[in-house]
Amino acid sequence: MGLGAYRPALDEGITSPYAHLRQYVVSSTLTSGIDPAVTVVAEDPVGFVRDLKRQEGRDIWLCGGGRLAGALLSEIDELLVKSYPVVAGAGIPVFDGEFDPTVFQVGERTAFANGVMFTRFTRPRTR
Repeated sequence: MGLGAYRPALDEGITSPYAHLRQYVVSSTLTSGIDPAVTVVAEDPVGFVRDLKRQEGRDIWLCGGGRLAGALLSEIDELLVKSYPVVAGAGIPVFDGEFDPTVFQVGERTAFANGVMFTRFTRPRTR
């Protein structure tokens, strides 16, 4: 997660918001040592994620942060998007950065009675 996604929990005294997961916060300003369960990543997030992908383990989740999502767009294999039938008119962009059209395919879509839509998008595999 980026610092913007981590900061609200930290401000409430929650130093390990996803204690059941290995947690990484990408930040050039945050100091390490806030919580032993959280690793601060100050270097290039793309190289860091590529290294994580080569390791044994399960999925890598990106929590919040349009700027970090934009920087990592080339490494994102799947998008899980919840959309609500509400227009807010302002907010954080999902992907911040240079204009870079990237094709994803709808993998599954679920509509809930309250109007919420959950969509799983997958990046097409290249041959």
